Amino acid sequence: MQLSKRSNTSVPVSVLAQAPCRVDLAGGTLDLWPLYLYHAGAVTLNVAINVLTTCRITPGKDKGIQFKSVDTRREERFANFDELCRAKSFKHPIGGWLTRYFAPDSGFALETTSESPAGAGIAGSSALMIATTAALAKFTGRRLDREQMRVIAQNVEAQIIRVPTGCQDYYPALYGGVSAVHLGVEGISREPVPVAAEEIDGRFVLVYTGAPRQSGINNWEVYKAHVDGDKKVVRNFESISQIACAMHGALARHDWTEVARLLREEWKLRRSNYKNISTPLIDKLIAVANKNGGRAAKVCGAGGGGCVVFMVKEGAKDRVSDALRLNGAHVLPFKVASEGLSVSSGK
Repeated sequence: MQLSKRSNTSVPVSVLAQAPCRVDLAGGTLDLWPLYLYHAGAVTLNVAINVLTTCRITPGKDKGIQFKSVDTRREERFANFDELCRAKSFKHPIGGWLTRYFAPDSGFALETTSESPAGAGIAGSSALMIATTAALAKFTGRRLDREQMRVIAQNVEAQIIRVPTGCQDYYPALYGGVSAVHLGVEGISREPVPVAAEEIDGRFVLVYTGAPRQSGINNWEVYKAHVDGDKKVVRNFESISQIACAMHGALARHDWTEVARLLREEWKLRRSNYKNISTPLIDKLIAVANKNGGRAAKVCGAGGGGCVVFMVKEGAKDRVSDALRLNGAHVLPFKVASEGLSVSSGK
């Protein structure tokens, strides 16, 4: 893929970009290359949620480049682009690495905000990668389609975290709604799943249990085991792949009983892949939910902490939420983000 040429722009203008986070429902980890190539018909299912990440770029009066992360309270400044390129590390890695890639001609201030808690497992960093990629592309006059943005964001994030990155997290940020991300020999494609937002909003509860002690390590350990041919892990992921395909059909049919059953089955398989995917608090919260109207639950992302999504009986959302709060969970707003990436600019 070649990066598109710069468009003919005059004076840079301020840019605001926003992208939503996601909850993964089935098929996670299979979106890491080349794992999906080992499972015919692999697909991942996820839902964009109204937990937003934001990147704002304001033109500067000189060549200086300034980064600020509002939620992590980190700031840094470089006198110019050349000084930035000489840096060996960044306090704001997303800003630093993406700015190095886009090579802007002028100075600016880049400020980011994320509504996702730290280590939540709802793809906050990937959503912010999309928002920042889009903002810098607009600021530097690059014309990129959404798939180009996905590839750039995914590859630069791999440079930052130094482990393979999956593709599924970028599609909810780009498109919103419910997504089936198909993974195969011919490439990757996203299919919208026709489910009304209100059908999902009333059936799911999302809670934050605290940041994992080693965020991201679980997926990497499972990835290595799969590539090394661990028979149990390979067998589990073949079942997870089949579950994801079945869930795609169940969501399209609005068969919520089947969706709940598949969520339970997916979680059983996933937690058996690696011992630290669940925690005592997560196990406790799942038991509490089940006593108050819960139907199924699973950890979001790599696990070890972070967020847990609960599917509940109709009319039980408030009851389950209250019970989870009383037992140490921080309940987050769960509302489908029907729209994905938005970008605006102005003087």
